[in-house]
Amino acid sequence: MRAVRQTRGTTLAELSETTGISQSTLSRLESGQRRPTLELLLPLARAYRVPLDELVGAPPTGDPRVHARPFTRFGQTFVPLTRYLGGLHAYKQILPVGYGGEGRPEQRVHEGYEWLYVLSGRLRLALGENDLVLTSGEVAEFDTRVPHGFANAGEIPVEFLSLFGAQGERIHVRARPSE
Repeated sequence: MRAVRQTRGTTLAELSETTGISQSTLSRLESGQRRPTLELLLPLARAYRVPLDELVGAPPTGDPRVHARPFTRFGQTFVPLTRYLGGLHAYKQILPVGYGGEGRPEQRVHEGYEWLYVLSGRLRLALGENDLVLTSGEVAEFDTRVPHGFANAGEIPVEFLSLFGAQGERIHVRARPSE
């Protein structure tokens, strides 16, 4: 639980104010000195906006597959492809037809670095003053502190893979050595 809180940059005092759970109880939960109860876990899951089993960890099943739980945010569907909170986050994102409207997509900024790969459809990427339309097989990467926004520029849903480093981590692409 401490890793979740620290990854999100939240203090015990802030979490206490959000959840109504005392700082001392939160500290004991994080250190393992207190067993979590449902009454404590539910407000924590709501505060972090994660499923309850993500806080307590699902029991190992021996099944190595990731069982992603899609969620919708800002009108687009995200399918998480990674389970862990630290490091790079991988998502499959799906933008429905008409997503982003007719004009230039609304742009946002936030900390991090993003790399994306278009699987299908036509993705409109407004990046600073640039306006690009990416199609299947095309890749883009950018610092997310640059204003950016997405739109569906086609007649079918856009599907793309996104690798996002919240702390500015970047992917490392290795080329095959020449023989």
